Amino acid sequence: MRSLKGFDWVLAAAEDRLVMQYMQSFELPELLSRILVSRNIQHDKVEEFLLPSLKKYLPDPSILKDMDQAVEKVITAIQEQKKIVIYGDYDVDGATSSALLRRYFRDIGISTGLYIPDRLDEGYGANAQALKKLSQDGYSVCLMVDCGTTAFEALDEAKKCGLDVLVFDHHTAETRLPNAIIVNPNRLDQDLGERTDLKLLCAAGVVFLFLVALNRSLRHLDYFKTIQEPDLLSYLDIVALGTVCDVMPLKGLNRALVTQGLKVARSRKNLGLATLADIAGLKTGITSAYAFGFVIGPRVNAGGRVGKTDLGSKLLFTQDLLEAQEIATQLNTLNLQRQEIEQQVLAEAIIQVDQNSLDTRSIIMVKGDNWHPGVIGIVSSRLKEKYHKPALVVTDWEGEQKGSGRSVTGLDMGVLMHQAVHKGLLSKGGGHAMAAGFTITNGCYDEFYDFIDQAAFPHMQNRELKLSIDGYLTVDGLNQQFMQHVQQLEPYGNGHPTPTFAFKHMVCVFADVVGEYHIRLQLQDETGKRLKAMAFRAMQTPLQKILEHRGPVEVAGNIKVDEWQGRQQLTLIVDDIRI
Repeated sequence: MRSLKGFDWVLAAAEDRLVMQYMQSFELPELLSRILVSRNIQHDKVEEFLLPSLKKYLPDPSILKDMDQAVEKVITAIQEQKKIVIYGDYDVDGATSSALLRRYFRDIGISTGLYIPDRLDEGYGANAQALKKLSQDGYSVCLMVDCGTTAFEALDEAKKCGLDVLVFDHHTAETRLPNAIIVNPNRLDQDLGERTDLKLLCAAGVVFLFLVALNRSLRHLDYFKTIQEPDLLSYLDIVALGTVCDVMPLKGLNRALVTQGLKVARSRKNLGLATLADIAGLKTGITSAYAFGFVIGPRVNAGGRVGKTDLGSKLLFTQDLLEAQEIATQLNTLNLQRQEIEQQVLAEAIIQVDQNSLDTRSIIMVKGDNWHPGVIGIVSSRLKEKYHKPALVVTDWEGEQKGSGRSVTGLDMGVLMHQAVHKGLLSKGGGHAMAAGFTITNGCYDEFYDFIDQAAFPHMQNRELKLSIDGYLTVDGLNQQFMQHVQQLEPYGNGHPTPTFAFKHMVCVFADVVGEYHIRLQLQDETGKRLKAMAFRAMQTPLQKILEHRGPVEVAGNIKVDEWQGRQQLTLIVDDIRI
């Protein structure tokens, strides 16, 4: 049988002897043991993988360079009653990071300002004019989150204005750093020893470590004699949201942060998160990383993409029910608008790829006139999914060619952007391994495309398209006990994906189109038992061939639990089909 998407299906390798050992040592069912072995979770790490604790993974925050200086600066600002402003990026990581800081300062009785740059008028990152205006408004200290590591000119301007800037970031750094306090585990001069998992933190994770360090110092200064000490663990739902939505690998500290953060989210203590979950239709609340990444995250992001950039941060900060309902409703509406704009740009991008045979190159890169800058990152992600290659999307917007890109495992896009900046091909560029933003130097579009295409060629030329299968199942085997077993390995995400299972000897007895882009299936096995399946965004892809096929099929995907009228139904979310 052949895969419609052109993948080789490969059963994840797991040595039977080790599977049996894991079953006996940890009293786990064979399926879970097989997944743990195939994902190279070492025997002595299984317990902490299944039950990751902050006690095990939380480091002394002082391990990060400039952390102690940042704490000293903030304590001095508190003691001298200086005005503090939080400056954040407009994506989910920026929204969560800025909300974290503002919530902590509010909890210790200090008011802070908030500045989120406008995506369309100001673009990504530190803005010299904005920092100058903040200084004029009387702010003395600026805590900058999820940006700033390469903002040399803007931070120089802040210094001239007398504004102390403290950067809490995670993006790829250059060999030199701006003249400011920079707390970033990905500084090139940062030695983390064995704690390489700290390099995987998003900005919200870095900010959380800063709050641990700041809280510790304030405690030593007897600051909490007259006010209640904040419960830092109660902030972990916000940290988890940022970690999942910035697609950080769920390893080490990140895994502990998300695991504990989901527990906090289930308690519905964050008014903004709980309200948004209700409006988004999450009847059982936020119970998984999937809910963060695919339901909550896109809505928090929508403000920064096609609306007011500060809405996400304000939602996560507010304690007012009416304000929470108003913002959550607005974000939900903006998300629908974002989807419409995204589909239009994606359709035009696909036409451009197909007409120019760009799918034959190592990297796909397209550009359009006045494509909305707020959706080009999502469109690049969609192109990557469709063509299984790194993708860059560029918009000619107000005289500049601004772009966003998404990469594949093993090709560090952040590094490529810095190289292109040094070659003069980009006027601005940065990011991390899997995602980047950039502005192309005037007249250098073709030269830039050739550069990144050639740089990616060695990585892409021998890359095989494989779909890793965690196991083969039968319809009869899908039951409540099975799902309880699979849920034991949560949270799933980058570096630990939701298990993919395959079903043999099936027949597609029904298939139709849902909306414009999705396909709904009814599959039946040899005994007549049926399985519901959904293939999202399958139209205009090879998977749409299933609409005309009624013979034998093999189907692979992951299992999703749907709640309906108090009952749980299991649905297969299709990755690929063989006919």
